[in-house]
Amino acid sequence: MPPNALRSAQSISLIGAPTDIGAGARGASMGPEALRVAGLQAALQLHGLQVLDRGNLSGPSNPWQPPVDGYRHLPEVVDWNQRVFDAVYAELQRGHLPILLGGDHCLGLGSISAVARHCAEAGKQLRVLWLDAHADFNTSQLTPSGNVHGMPVACLCGFGPAALTQLAGMPGGGPALRPDQIRQIGIRSVDAGEKRFVHEQGLEVFDMRHIDEVGMRQTMQQALAGLDARTHLHVSFDVDFLDPDIAPGVGTTVPGGPTYREAQLCMEMIADSGCLASLDIVELNPALDVRNRTAALAVDLVESLFGKSTLMRAPSASVSAP
Repeated sequence: MPPNALRSAQSISLIGAPTDIGAGARGASMGPEALRVAGLQAALQLHGLQVLDRGNLSGPSNPWQPPVDGYRHLPEVVDWNQRVFDAVYAELQRGHLPILLGGDHCLGLGSISAVARHCAEAGKQLRVLWLDAHADFNTSQLTPSGNVHGMPVACLCGFGPAALTQLAGMPGGGPALRPDQIRQIGIRSVDAGEKRFVHEQGLEVFDMRHIDEVGMRQTMQQALAGLDARTHLHVSFDVDFLDPDIAPGVGTTVPGGPTYREAQLCMEMIADSGCLASLDIVELNPALDVRNRTAALAVDLVESLFGKSTLMRAPSASVSAP
């Protein structure tokens, strides 16, 4: 079966979350509209997919205040993530594949918490691919900024305020994720204290040195190893995963990211797995972009996640291990 054959019969739901509540720069709140202007819905429909645009969630405005007890805008972050949780969980219950249009990456808390809850109830195994320049494994003690978009992975693993770590309402009251369920790819900017914490928790991180040394193909083979028909694969795609030379429209550019071809191969191999079941697209900042160039690139890459291949191969072929 071609890897996207099942998905072709499945409805995709677009959910906009226009906020930069967890970020250190303004502008990610405009990300959902930039993706729509870049033609995301039409691009996916061209691949035979049913796409429902649920519009934008509403939530509190950004007060742009300093941190309180190590967190900036915690009440508003909790509010937005609860709304995201409810919307993503509802689409999963309908049997739809939700795509969250961010917004900053703190929103991954709400979306992945909803996916984790759904998987626990459905008896699915969860694997999260975190495509990002940053590990996002900070805590209030480790980061001076207090920006929650640098903390979502830590919160998902149980390190943070209860209003965020317990958002999933998991059976038994545990956190949404275990560190062994996450694979981080493209990492190249990690604070010193955060680096120690990542090592202590045993996160599997495929940083840019790893990609440079073994290539994107082997990296993705390792990141996707062990997936099967029972696996729900969630991709959390922070646009700053990409090299800023090709994707300037983000608030936290870090040089030395994946090239266009490396990013395409990454997305194509995820599509080949046939396991993609939910997606975040976050941290797109049109205020810092050039003629919506980064949004257009993000749409191009998301098309590849859903089966568009730039490779001259049969649609059902996949990359096998050597």
